[in-house]
Amino acid sequence: MDLNRIFMKNACPTKVGGQAILEGLMMRGSRSIGIAIRQPDGNIHLTVEPLKAPGKWKKIPIVRGVGSFISSLVTGTSVLMYGADVLEKLDAQQGGQEKPKPENKADTDPKTAKKDGKPAKKQDEGISKGAVFMSVALAVVMVVALFILLPTFILGLIRKAGVSSVVLLNLIEGILRICIFVGYIMICRRVPDVRRTFEYHGAEHKTIHCYENKLPLTPENAQSFYTLHPRCGTSFMMFVMIIALLVFSLFGWPNLIVRVLTRLILIPVIAGLSYELLQWTGRHDSRFVQILSMPGIMLQKLTTCEPSLEQLEVAIAAMNVVLPAHEDPEIPVEYWVGVQLADGTLVKNEAETEEYKASKEVNK
Repeated sequence: MDLNRIFMKNACPTKVGGQAILEGLMMRGSRSIGIAIRQPDGNIHLTVEPLKAPGKWKKIPIVRGVGSFISSLVTGTSVLMYGADVLEKLDAQQGGQEKPKPENKADTDPKTAKKDGKPAKKQDEGISKGAVFMSVALAVVMVVALFILLPTFILGLIRKAGVSSVVLLNLIEGILRICIFVGYIMICRRVPDVRRTFEYHGAEHKTIHCYENKLPLTPENAQSFYTLHPRCGTSFMMFVMIIALLVFSLFGWPNLIVRVLTRLILIPVIAGLSYELLQWTGRHDSRFVQILSMPGIMLQKLTTCEPSLEQLEVAIAAMNVVLPAHEDPEIPVEYWVGVQLADGTLVKNEAETEEYKASKEVNK
């Protein structure tokens, strides 16, 4: 593994990020979120959502990390549910029959399509805020149970076995938490749908690397990069676990109730510190930063897989619609939908794509 191909000296770091979902991914830019999903018939289903302007909290260190963590959790859950909902509806419409994939063709989403000067009715109205809230709550409960309650319970048994050193107990708890996390990922990786999602995760990283290195966004260019990236959310989770190990050690080894409460209360602080560390490492490429980032980079080798060129096409479609250079200020972002053709031209919907192709044929 060549670290110079991960921490690239000539790259221009950006704040573009993403998330893999079932048969697609989401890219998050400065003004909008782009969601691209590969349909059963091979077309790319593309959706664009506007982002709210950041509040004043985004300028406050630590606090902005907590806010970003909560926002990412809610947005990520919504995107996962939306992607599953879209695939289910598309599969039902097309009878589950897979057809040959047209080259570089996007399917305009009725959620963002413009009709008679007004946005079409949203397709995902069935995904209520209540459903998102319940999903986030369930995820939080699972995290608390797996990474706080379970390690604490196991450590209680170890202490009964005769281990009394506070430093050693906290160290074992931290290592145990990391082992549970890695084991959980390794089990999930064996599920075919999850592995395909990890391939899209790799496509996300390759596409961002390609953009940050100022190369044309083509599947072939993106494929030349690693699937590992310094600013990945997987690295964030590893930072959380390492910082948690250090912070929790400061509170000794109180009784079970106090131990659980302190860990729950300190989660926002640890998330905020981890966010700041991730942002700092993402802007630097010194040897110290590389060493500091290595645990997260190694964990990414489990959460990313090599994508196909077709998966990279999906990642590029999602990336194109959130790039500031491609955003038309005269068109409200909620109407904006597009796909990049093979010659690099960006058009805004399927009808314009066909019109553009026809004009190119006439001009030959």
